[in-house]
Amino acid sequence: MWGIGIERYLFTLREATAAALPHGSKPLRVLHISDAHMAPWQHRKQRWLASLAELEPDLVINTGDNLGHRDGLLGIRRAFDAFAGVPGVFVHGSNDVYAATARNPLRYLAGPSRMHRQPERLDTAALDAYLTDELGWRTLNNTAVRLDAAGRSIDLFGVDDAHRDWDDLDAMPAAIASLGTRDADSPLLGVTHAPYQRVLNTFTELGAEAIFGGHTHGGQVCLPGYGAIVANCDIPLKQAKGLSTWTYNGRSIPLNVSAGCGHSIYAPVRFACRPEATLLTLTARDAPAASA
Repeated sequence: MWGIGIERYLFTLREATAAALPHGSKPLRVLHISDAHMAPWQHRKQRWLASLAELEPDLVINTGDNLGHRDGLLGIRRAFDAFAGVPGVFVHGSNDVYAATARNPLRYLAGPSRMHRQPERLDTAALDAYLTDELGWRTLNNTAVRLDAAGRSIDLFGVDDAHRDWDDLDAMPAAIASLGTRDADSPLLGVTHAPYQRVLNTFTELGAEAIFGGHTHGGQVCLPGYGAIVANCDIPLKQAKGLSTWTYNGRSIPLNVSAGCGHSIYAPVRFACRPEATLLTLTARDAPAASA
């Protein structure tokens, strides 16, 4: 079968450009990685992810679900070691905390999943220690950070997995305020694992100039010429993968939802939806029109 034997190994780099930075800013090259669902034996995926370091991105944004097996950190190390020292941030998906469980893969098409029994707990602390202490990345789980990338200050905020209701949107205003005064040319970027509308709307209200999400797998099993059948959250299906525009309360900003590069070990299939990462180049917005 194509989706099991071939397409799930057709790892693809998607490149896009979005105007999201303050006027006059230099471009920022962001590598967006999501949903690796890594198992230790997935060497092709590990080699492909490691090769992305050759792109020399200014910033890595990892939108979670890195682990797919109790020993998945072994594969994550092989995949991400090459990014040590590259500025980066991450949020959790539920599969960074709990192991995948065996289920009928067709249930994915029935709508958003629910946790019906307590699965195996993963070593999230070891994953976080690797990402922070060894790679130098910063956590955005219900918090905000300021970091330097490409010779400038970047402000980012994010939430823990909204699919499991671990997001704390009420904490976001104070988290952003704690960063202090922002430079005029510093962008504010929002990061979430699951792009639920409540998260996207709040991020837009809080002034995010671009939002990054994952979780959807782009539908994972799609209809050719149509796209995603299910998004596993309440985002409109047409925005379940790729770069689009999110509009809320009169404000529109770029939204990039990664289709991810993996899948549950119990649902090893992708159809009309290749595994991917995104190199998104953020560019400056046009100057405001002069008033008459």
